Amino acid sequence: MRRSATSRDLNPGITNRIDDSFSSHFSVAHCSQRQAGPSRRRDADGRPRQSSARIAALADHIKIEPLNSRRLALEPLKVTHAPVMATIIGDPSLYAFIGGSPMTLAQVKSLYQRLEGGSPDPCETWLNWVLRSRDQSALVGTIQVTVWPDRSRAEIAWIVGAAWQGRGIATEAAAQVVQWLRRRGIRLVIAHIHPDHGASQAVARHIGLTPTTTVVDGEVEWEVELA
Repeated sequence: MRRSATSRDLNPGITNRIDDSFSSHFSVAHCSQRQAGPSRRRDADGRPRQSSARIAALADHIKIEPLNSRRLALEPLKVTHAPVMATIIGDPSLYAFIGGSPMTLAQVKSLYQRLEGGSPDPCETWLNWVLRSRDQSALVGTIQVTVWPDRSRAEIAWIVGAAWQGRGIATEAAAQVVQWLRRRGIRLVIAHIHPDHGASQAVARHIGLTPTTTVVDGEVEWEVELA
């Protein structure tokens, strides 16, 4: 299941799955085994896959940490953020392009518990930040990233509360995270955006993403290659 740049079910993990039954002993070696053989030396887009040593190094290097931009403090998401965030993502207007309906507080708490625990699959890493306004100390949204170290690839999404939209907050936070990913060896960042969602398209353009011809579940895939 893909996620748009405002996250189809407001899942800050943008995960293809959250599977509690996923084997806890699945190791990074399996990531390299997935690329074994001549037909798997490159991704579907033609980019070379990484060696198992680089996969392990990237996975170990990509650990969430607090970030700061000019106006925002990006705090690693925790269950304790759920009560306030439930009110922010409970606004029905956020679902105009992503579908679905707001979650209850209990559902947000359950989701945040799973996300705070991290991905059960070592071939992907979940990074979830809440965005706090530094001048008012108010939570205003989230930035969500899923990283696939074996491909040096990440998918980003953002959610900003309706009351805080139109102020460049998503652009500021997303730009900070993309630069952080660049410094950690990520080479490609993608986002999936509804073709009618002009605001998210504007954010994507400001942080360097451009639309591709790939469409997934009605959403256009945007990407930027990081030097």
